[in-house]
Amino acid sequence: MSAESIAGTAETVDPSRAPRVAIVGAGNVGATFAYALLLSGFASEIVLIDANRAKAEGEAMDLNHAVPFTHPTRVWAGDYSDCRGAAVTVLAAGAAQKPGETRLDLIKKNAAIWRDIVPQVVEFNPEGILLIATNPVDVLTYAAWKLSRLPSARVIGSGTSLDTSRFRYLLSQHFGVDARSVHAYIIGEHGDSEVPVWSLANIAGMRLAEFSKAQGIPYDPQAMEAIFVETRDAAYRIIERKGATYYAVAAGLVRITEAILRNQSSVHSVSSLTEDYYGIRHVCFSLPTVLNRRGVQKVLRLELHPDEAEKLRHSAGILQSIVQTLALE
Repeated sequence: MSAESIAGTAETVDPSRAPRVAIVGAGNVGATFAYALLLSGFASEIVLIDANRAKAEGEAMDLNHAVPFTHPTRVWAGDYSDCRGAAVTVLAAGAAQKPGETRLDLIKKNAAIWRDIVPQVVEFNPEGILLIATNPVDVLTYAAWKLSRLPSARVIGSGTSLDTSRFRYLLSQHFGVDARSVHAYIIGEHGDSEVPVWSLANIAGMRLAEFSKAQGIPYDPQAMEAIFVETRDAAYRIIERKGATYYAVAAGLVRITEAILRNQSSVHSVSSLTEDYYGIRHVCFSLPTVLNRRGVQKVLRLELHPDEAEKLRHSAGILQSIVQTLALE
């Protein structure tokens, strides 16, 4: 029996079943997302597409062997034509940064890969939603929007959903509460210029200083700054130890995908095209965003502290200067 037979084939797809999700890029992030998605049961069809066809086949085979423990799901290694009918196509392909390579070099390399991938996905699936996971995610989300010519509501980057999760986790550890009870956002670039929204961060509707007082503990601004620095630099620390990050971002991608597939209108800190937000225009970066089956339903306008708004404009300027080097217009 061939590897393709073991992995499953597109011909046996039942269109009456739950939505298909296509994943372009079967590396650490793509494969981990596929596994997490399989465990969730949110999609009945998962297709893996990779330049290394054997890698995609091997991942599909391994995932299929987990199906009896999880949910009835069709998983197979496919081609761009298998993006047809996918409700969401996750783009997790791209080059990793090499020693001595600048960030700008990496951006140009991945933008070149995007010029090949995005038109092929859209050729077979002009109605679906693109969910971008590859870094630098904000620049590549903008590039995907330009190259795809899709409505901006259907081109979404994972953005600072991961940073926001890290932020909430670290705050929960400091304050001794469940991370799900912490409501705080990281906005702007998924990167060094990201912005913590301290002015609106709260637990049980109480600002952090108020919560500290209610708990009988001192509010320590220096500890808060240390939490933000640890949030911002988390990827560097993880990469130093294990080479890459993929578990948390895969979980975040599943949550975003769930919001779309289940039409939840839930709020997530994701990257999308921003127009007229504190004077910021024509850039993709993260803001609290309502997601549903159509993609971006609404980007929420936060009442930011003036200092936060200025930092957000600074973050936008950095991203805009990088985009201009790619000649996407």
